[in-house]
Amino acid sequence: MYKHFFKRIIDFILSFIALTILSPILIPVIIGLVLTGEHYVFYFQKRIGYKNKPFFIWKFATMLKASPSLAGGLHTTRKDPRILPMGGFLRKTKINELPQIVNILKGDMSIIGPRPLVDKTFAPYSDEVKANIYNVKPGLTGIGSIVFRDEERLLSETNMDLDEFYAKHISPYKGELEMWYQKNLSLYTDFMLIFLTAWVIFSPESDLVYKVFKDLPERPSELK
Repeated sequence: MYKHFFKRIIDFILSFIALTILSPILIPVIIGLVLTGEHYVFYFQKRIGYKNKPFFIWKFATMLKASPSLAGGLHTTRKDPRILPMGGFLRKTKINELPQIVNILKGDMSIIGPRPLVDKTFAPYSDEVKANIYNVKPGLTGIGSIVFRDEERLLSETNMDLDEFYAKHISPYKGELEMWYQKNLSLYTDFMLIFLTAWVIFSPESDLVYKVFKDLPERPSELK
C-alpha cells in the first residue's frame, strides 16, 4: 500500500511544499547562472526511469554544454575543468539537483529511490539489477546517493580508467544497495534516508548510514 499509493501522495505534497519554501534559493541561482558561465540555467538529460522507460531529468547547469564529448565523458572528477564558475558550489551542496522537484511533481521521480542513470552508467549493472532496479521510481536521493555522495573523489583518486573503475567497483556495489532498498522499502526507511541526505551534506565524512541501517551490504575495500 505504501509503495503504490501513499508514497506518491507524500512525494507530491512534500515536493510542492519544497518548491515553495526553496524559491528564495532557486531564484538567485537562476539569476547567477544567467549571468555566468555559458549563460544557461537548466540541463535536461535523457535518463532511465520507472520500469526502464526513458524520461528527461531537470538539473541546474553546472558543466559546459560540450562536456559529454570532452575528456572525462560522463564521469566527473574533483576540480574537473569542465565545471562552470558556480558549478562546483552547486554540485557540492547538491543544489544542482533541486530542479528535479519538478520531475517529482510530474510523477517521473520520487523523493527517495535509485538515481536515474544514463545508458552508459546503467549498462555495467548485472542483468538481475537491470531487470529490477526501476521497479520503483527513481529518486532525488536514496541509499546509493548517500553512500556515494563523494563519488567524484573516488574517481579522482583511482589510477584505473574511469569507465573501468566505475564498472568494476562502483556499479556492483550501487546495485547491491538499491536491491537492499527495495527489500526494505517502507515509510521509516524513506524518512531516515531523507534525514541522512541532509546529515551528509553537513557532515560528508560521516558513516552514520551504516549505523542506522546495520544490515547494509558491506562496502568493498576499494571504495573506502
